Amino acid sequence: MEELDLTTPSILFSAISLIMLAYTNRFLAYATVIRNLTVEHETNPTPITRKQIENLRKRLYITRSMQIFGVSSLLLCVICTLFIYLGWQLTAIYIFGIALFLLVISLGLSIRELLISVKALEFHLDRIDPFKKRS
Repeated sequence: MEELDLTTPSILFSAISLIMLAYTNRFLAYATVIRNLTVEHETNPTPITRKQIENLRKRLYITRSMQIFGVSSLLLCVICTLFIYLGWQLTAIYIFGIALFLLVISLGLSIRELLISVKALEFHLDRIDPFKKRS
């Protein structure tokens, strides 16, 4: 088994940080949309706004999970770096593997959330042209 050096888990620091920034921006955008949609739904409830609210609720919880797995991955990379520094190679290797696995889960959830986001936009398109076929 190959030894890890300090640069191996450190490479992921910037990547995970950028991913977390994107997730946070997405979360803040949802907060704005939810606030606006809540006002719209309270003044004029429609089946479309109800579907949008349900869709946003799913996306919000998926985004929370994406963030939790991403932060956990970053935390484990930091712990891995500490263990490499202490000379605990085998432990560092396993922790790095877990960190990579958590990052994969986070990215997989991001794909799932993206697919749900498309559905949310389809609700708007259906309002404009309900008879248009989707490809």
